[in-house]
Amino acid sequence: MKTFGIVVLVVILVVTLSVIHSCTSYVGKAATVVSNEIDPQVLQSKYEWFKDAYSQLQADKANINVTSGKIKSLPKQGLDRTDREQLMIWEQELAGYKGAYNDLASQYNAEMAKWNWRFTNIGDLPKGETEPLPRNVAPYVEE
Repeated sequence: MKTFGIVVLVVILVVTLSVIHSCTSYVGKAATVVSNEIDPQVLQSKYEWFKDAYSQLQADKANINVTSGKIKSLPKQGLDRTDREQLMIWEQELAGYKGAYNDLASQYNAEMAKWNWRFTNIGDLPKGETEPLPRNVAPYVEE
């Protein structure tokens, strides 16, 4: 009977240690994830991605406006063959700019929806920055 008690005690001890190990392992993994997410180098690279993406969105929007202006400057009737070809090229370019804008805007919005973006708050901006990045960029909507 003594042997049975020792075996039960060892089994209980092994199970208890296994549970404790599992719990501490999960806590350790969570701490590692949090540490990696708030690492200054990681935050800097994320901030730079957002700055670059926002600049590209502004450039795409400008390209959309310029190309739309070119298309509107051509008369709708009486175009010769070369003018029609140019119009088709500009329309294709415009569709490409809109597609690129919408794709990047959706990536920007998806990334911004994640939880750790302190640099979008005015009090938490990197040194030298005065304006926070927008939390959401509207996709280009055809009027």
